[in-house]
Amino acid sequence: MKIFLIGFMGSGKTHWGKLIGEKLALPFFDLDSVITETENKSISKIFAEKGEGFFRYKEKEVLEEIVNDHNKFILSCGGGTPCFFNNIEFMKDNGIVIWLNTSINILKERLFKERATRPLIKAIGDAELKTYIIRKLGERKMYYEQADFIINEETATLNSIIELLHNE
Repeated sequence: MKIFLIGFMGSGKTHWGKLIGEKLALPFFDLDSVITETENKSISKIFAEKGEGFFRYKEKEVLEEIVNDHNKFILSCGGGTPCFFNNIEFMKDNGIVIWLNTSINILKERLFKERATRPLIKAIGDAELKTYIIRKLGERKMYYEQADFIINEETATLNSIIELLHNE
């Protein structure tokens, strides 16, 4: 079983990915962490030094490597991963895609605390953060909606997610 967790930054993909991986005894990967390891740089530094274009290409490359190198896993994808190249189609062709749909207010609350480590929102002021989330989510929604399953992240439980996967 290959499971891809997608959603906006701050939607809980890494949190849920670790829990699901433990429960199903699947190896867990966080796409951003794997990129950080392969590049030996933080995501913020990659963006600053090489730009978003380089990062998105590297993201696609590492995504494909994980899929090709492992028979089963759970992968927490970056918020933009499904939106570039043919990544959403590639994920759907190779496994189960789950969108962790999280409310704008919860995203704002979580991202406000994590801004320093997130290159796309690092320089955004407090007042603009919610507007940014609404705009970006609007741009990405058509990709996220292609997921095999859409889960309301705020009401989800580990058991409900596991049950959904077992019925697949």
